[in-house]
Amino acid sequence: MCDVCVMNSVKERMLSRRDFFKTSAAVGAAATIGMTAAPAAMAAGHGGVVDMSHKLSPDFPTFFGVPGISMEQAFNFAEHGFNLMNLAVNEHTATHIDAPLHFSADGNSVDEIPVSDLVIPLCVVDIAAKAAENADAQVTPDDLKAWIAANGDIPDKACIAMHSGWAAKSGDAAAYVGNDADDVKHFPGFHLEATQMLLEETTAVAMAVDTLSLDHGPSPDFATHYAWLPTGRYGIENLAGLDQVPAAGATLVVGAPNHVGGTGGPARIFAMV
Repeated sequence: MCDVCVMNSVKERMLSRRDFFKTSAAVGAAATIGMTAAPAAMAAGHGGVVDMSHKLSPDFPTFFGVPGISMEQAFNFAEHGFNLMNLAVNEHTATHIDAPLHFSADGNSVDEIPVSDLVIPLCVVDIAAKAAENADAQVTPDDLKAWIAANGDIPDKACIAMHSGWAAKSGDAAAYVGNDADDVKHFPGFHLEATQMLLEETTAVAMAVDTLSLDHGPSPDFATHYAWLPTGRYGIENLAGLDQVPAAGATLVVGAPNHVGGTGGPARIFAMV
């Protein structure tokens, strides 16, 4: 190849890379606000992105009352020229996935959840009003029927998410967990009958809550977990941002962890709206 040809080829590549980085910078700047401008590759019909994840930190309330993550700095920039943390993480802390294996002897681990089940329609069932009156409120078949009456049939392979308003309490562990004098927890969840309705009448692949558990706080037996997860479906707990998305029409993108044999794990989740 002649020298001029080589030089022209290099220039073209440099211009191409420059255009790429300009586009990336524009997208990055938009990401500093809660809902970002849609990237060019986003499916038609979606105009923005909503973050549905709580930040993973030792301060986030957990089911067992102990920090869900610890971080140890193994390398620092001043000494080594780069930063690196060693993490110890409870799989079920902050915004996270419950894989089928979590409540079954041989269900799929988190790395075995099909990718096609991680980009799915989002259906938001709002029970915030009754949860404000009763911390033990649950999503019932009547709530699902009301959603269907207002929005139409539940789409194929959807995520059905409970919006109870509990995400706003996440900065106060006592309010979020709701332990009483007898150490019984109090927060909303899915009633077993609603779970059975979803199993029998829909093809939903995921169930999500903005609380610590798919089952409501005082559940003595985790009946919803045992009904839902062993069927190959998965759960999402501690979901955020449900007050920023519509009842129907958004697409949920679940950044599930991919560690082999995992029963779940913290996830970065967002909705395209």
